[in-house]
Amino acid sequence: MESERLTASERRQLLNVLRQTHDLRQYRRALAVLESGCGKAAAEIAESLQVSRQSVYNWIEAFRQTRDVQALADAPRCGRPVSWSGQAQALLQTLLKGMPQDLGYFATQWTVPLLQEQLWHSLGCHYSARTVRRSLHRLGYLWKRARYVLAPDPEREKKTANLPRRAWLARAQRAAGRR
Repeated sequence: MESERLTASERRQLLNVLRQTHDLRQYRRALAVLESGCGKAAAEIAESLQVSRQSVYNWIEAFRQTRDVQALADAPRCGRPVSWSGQAQALLQTLLKGMPQDLGYFATQWTVPLLQEQLWHSLGCHYSARTVRRSLHRLGYLWKRARYVLAPDPEREKKTANLPRRAWLARAQRAAGRR
């Protein structure tokens, strides 16, 4: 597959994509087309971008067909539908207003595993810890590690050393001892 030369306008558009895009896939595709337009071999481009030669050929062909940089953009992909519902969000807010002890848990604060368990019991749907954390973050909650605070020692005064003497008095006594 021989490479076609790019017009000045196409080269400018591809360089703009390289400067402005935050999408790695689109950046790679634009770079591949640009390097191909400069006469670089597809195998060399594929090796430098760590992709297959066929991918490089596909990108060049997609651009050649339309002569538009938008042809290099990533196509929308379908994914798993979101299972987090408004009902789960409302229940989470309600749970956070109360204490876990109110629902029979032996805990003083809500944790993500406790919230997951209660959401499962209430809604019959298991949500991942990441989903619960993401929702807590959206609600403005921050996670902080619990810190233990020990009670003061009632016999602390007995364990502390005597207060040091005045410095000048200590120096005088030391000097007197040397004589």
